[in-house]
Amino acid sequence: MRSDMARLRCGKTIPLLGMGTYCPQKDRESTISAVHQAIKIGYRHFDTAKIYGSEEALGTALGQAISYGTVQRDDIFVTSKLWSSDHHDPISALIQTLKTMGLEYLDNYLVHWPIKLKPGVSEPIPKEYEFEKDLGIEETWQSMERCLEIGLCKSIGVSNFSSKKIFDLLDFASVPPSVNQVEMHPLWRQRKLRKVCEENNIHVSGYSPIGGPGNIWGSTAVIEHPIIKSIALKHNATPAQVALRWGMSKGASVIVKSFNVARMRENKRALEIKLDDQDLSLIDHLEEWKLMRGEFLVNQTTSPYKSIQQLWDGEI
Repeated sequence: MRSDMARLRCGKTIPLLGMGTYCPQKDRESTISAVHQAIKIGYRHFDTAKIYGSEEALGTALGQAISYGTVQRDDIFVTSKLWSSDHHDPISALIQTLKTMGLEYLDNYLVHWPIKLKPGVSEPIPKEYEFEKDLGIEETWQSMERCLEIGLCKSIGVSNFSSKKIFDLLDFASVPPSVNQVEMHPLWRQRKLRKVCEENNIHVSGYSPIGGPGNIWGSTAVIEHPIIKSIALKHNATPAQVALRWGMSKGASVIVKSFNVARMRENKRALEIKLDDQDLSLIDHLEEWKLMRGEFLVNQTTSPYKSIQQLWDGEI
């Protein structure tokens, strides 16, 4: 197998470098243009979600590229995610996603968050009265398994699941998750979760692999860290390339979002860097700091999570 790929438990291969398509402005034309550029540069893994508002633009760009003969559908790995207000009916939600994207199937469909919201909630930050008291993950997962069974997707997985939530899911899952997509970068290394996932043949996919600069909750702390900068200097690389290579060196795929063509090329070159044991040891000793804390899913009245510690089961 190629060094820039990982094999999922379902047998599919996933490219280690993925392009994220979350765009706060939900700018359709910019997204379509960026995806075309990414395909030309060599990206083959694309990540979206219903709540991002980018499914239609990504699907349009991929459909055009396939019709032009630039790529074949089998060459592309596409992930989308079940939003929390669709947990009562993942099959209908995925059918709608496929319709929106103009695709016959997804390569990977993930439960976006371990929380259930009332049907129809379409904003990323729910209001207090929009939470369902019952998590209902078992019923949701049974429907995810059905999505796989009837061919709407090639693999199923989760996102933002702690080690405990992975174990809870494995207790009742007929089909274990192939992927757990979580925040992962040199300042949030997920050592415990990575071990749990590895022992259970669950691929870790890292979002915000360079710290999410440009996002409202993101930070430049990763790419501005003096140790990351010094490693970059040593390898004639950029701090972003070092952060991306670190994630891939741990066996994770990394989902990086940039619509800037020069940066897309720069990020792709992370595949060419080789970090040595000293580099990895230095990164392993950096202070840790979680960026996406999920406070918007915590409240004292209607959420099943009364604290951040409860949401992440102490892994924060």
